[in-house]
Amino acid sequence: MRIAWILTLCVASVFSATHAAKAELKAGAAIVDITPRQFPVLVNGGMTSRSADTAVAPLYARSIVLDNGTERVAIVVVDSCMIGRIVLDDAKQLAAQRTKIRPDRMLISATHTHTAPSSMACLGTEMDENYIVFLRDRLAEAIALAESHLEPAEVGWAVRNAADYTALRRWIIRPDRIGLDPFGNPTLRANMHAGANLDNVTGESGPEDPDLSMIAFRSPKGRPIAVLANFSMHYFSGVEALHPDYFGLFCNGFQEQVSDAAEDDAHPFVAIMSHGCSGDIWRRDYNLPADGLLQSPNVTDYTAGLLKIALDAYRSVTWSATSELKMAERRLPLHYRVPNKQLLEWSERIVATLGDKPPSTAEEVYAREQVILHQLQSTEVVLQALRIGEIAIATTPNETYALTGLKLKLQSPLPQTMVIELANGGDGYIPPPEQHLLGGYNTWAARSAGLEVLAEPKIAESDLQLLEEVTGKTRRPFVQSQGFAAKDISALKPVAWWRMDEMAAPHAVDTSPHHRDAVYEPGVVFFLAGPRSDAFCLDSETNRAAHFAGGRLSARFPELKDHYSVSLWLWNGMPNEGRDTAGWIVSRDNNHGLGPQGDHLGIGGTATSPGKLVFQHGDGAKQGPLIGKTVIDRWTWNHVVLVRNGTTVRVYLNGNAEPEIHQDAVLVSPAELRQFYFGGRSDNADNWEGRLDEIAVFDRALSPDEIGKLSARHE
Repeated sequence: MRIAWILTLCVASVFSATHAAKAELKAGAAIVDITPRQFPVLVNGGMTSRSADTAVAPLYARSIVLDNGTERVAIVVVDSCMIGRIVLDDAKQLAAQRTKIRPDRMLISATHTHTAPSSMACLGTEMDENYIVFLRDRLAEAIALAESHLEPAEVGWAVRNAADYTALRRWIIRPDRIGLDPFGNPTLRANMHAGANLDNVTGESGPEDPDLSMIAFRSPKGRPIAVLANFSMHYFSGVEALHPDYFGLFCNGFQEQVSDAAEDDAHPFVAIMSHGCSGDIWRRDYNLPADGLLQSPNVTDYTAGLLKIALDAYRSVTWSATSELKMAERRLPLHYRVPNKQLLEWSERIVATLGDKPPSTAEEVYAREQVILHQLQSTEVVLQALRIGEIAIATTPNETYALTGLKLKLQSPLPQTMVIELANGGDGYIPPPEQHLLGGYNTWAARSAGLEVLAEPKIAESDLQLLEEVTGKTRRPFVQSQGFAAKDISALKPVAWWRMDEMAAPHAVDTSPHHRDAVYEPGVVFFLAGPRSDAFCLDSETNRAAHFAGGRLSARFPELKDHYSVSLWLWNGMPNEGRDTAGWIVSRDNNHGLGPQGDHLGIGGTATSPGKLVFQHGDGAKQGPLIGKTVIDRWTWNHVVLVRNGTTVRVYLNGNAEPEIHQDAVLVSPAELRQFYFGGRSDNADNWEGRLDEIAVFDRALSPDEIGKLSARHE
């Protein structure tokens, strides 16, 4: 028995030693030229078809292969606008024949340069069939070459804030300036680059993601092998011939700065820039003058600034000798938004007039897209998650809004998470559901934006599940941190307090102990920057707010009588003289009505006094509106408190002890009214156009000292 036990122990030791020898991370990287050999080539990324006759800079497929003895994966980033799933599936099958990598362990994404051969039919441009044959082979070669370069490796992570190089390009249009969509309907409530005319808009439609992150690989002796960077900025543009845009210039510059020429027999260092969630992102910040910081005169200067930040991040990488490597893939079936019978008939009539000609107008393009979507009906999208030690990657096959990327990063089981879009397919824009109501190019049904309205939450949820699978950990719940100003609100014991930091509808979560969640109506978008991040949050976290674009937040308070207070922060997006009332922010009344007892607080317009707080009791028939003293500037954060104490009404601005409005004899108290609306009036007249944050309701009349504490002025 003792001999058998010793033999068993020896065998186990040998197995353990063999397994330990295998359990090391290896990495290999390669660059393969994918510049077309035959010209002209079709170029997509625009509304109508165009072609290019030359390339002013080479296009590449850059690849990394990772292995830990039990799992082998490939990551490829391609200088292309977008590549269809079927083309990539074929390329993966070809690569699998040449390597030891399974097709479902290959991640292939496009950089989204708009100056590359058309690798996917979209809008008015067909796929360049001749180029696709060439591209498939080169992608397989890039994977095989990287696999042949495998060597022991360490991995590291770094991230830097590069907010000066990215901005929101989708802005919400004023309700009195709504435009027409390609089908002739007045649905254009938000659109790309609408912020170029600030008089026409009320603000951005979502947040940006300023993080430039990177995953780095080096040999155990410190020789650099590869860097996979990720940034959310759509593309620079401005070149007609084939060009890799800032993505390619970034890679070339990084390689020049980091390459180690001391080892002549070593494989070349490879730098890769992947596309972060950039569906609503571009380089121009319309909040700034035309010659502002983001207005780099050319792509070279823009890239140089971004590269400086990236190199600083690279020098801070903390390296790990982890061997953990795991990847998972899911194919998710989704429906297209297909035309109804009337729209299909309209589209078919237009398409019939085209014959063999390509569409040349937006109407023709979108008519043809309706016919194509009707034929397709549904599709499947490929989603992946990858774990490398304590680093995670999630993918979407779409032009994904920055908000979706933040949802994944902030809820991922691993804080060090990168999201790569346009990976494993090119399935168009996926706006969060609330964005569909606002319309615009990103939402018009076509192969460029044709997935079902709920595609975004389905894809985000699937990605989070995949991240949980590869990490073996549950997702992190997102909870906004509490700075001193947030703690001051809590100390005053509100009966409800909504921080407005949600990333999706329908509920605004009550931060107080009373669990009185409120309900967002359609017409609200989420997770924009709020007031005083330094006061309301900790550790450089951004305070978040909701932007109202016609919808309201509703809540019921059966216990409130004629003694109550409402504290909130507001940011007005409408010009003060843009309409009769710039916007109503608090309303206590029955829904759809304007009764004799309601309380209504807003900012005045041309009907009263533009830009000043205005309080109206009931329908205003018996007593005219009460007007504040101070003009509130558009697009500035201000703190407002409405206090009702029986028949007395006071309204305070920015913590001042002297109220803006003070009336001792308001006609009738609203003691029997239980419904409150924020971001609009009970009858939906002149609803709020702008942001609201930190809404707190109290069951008593606050004192001036308490109001001063709520204004975040004491620190």
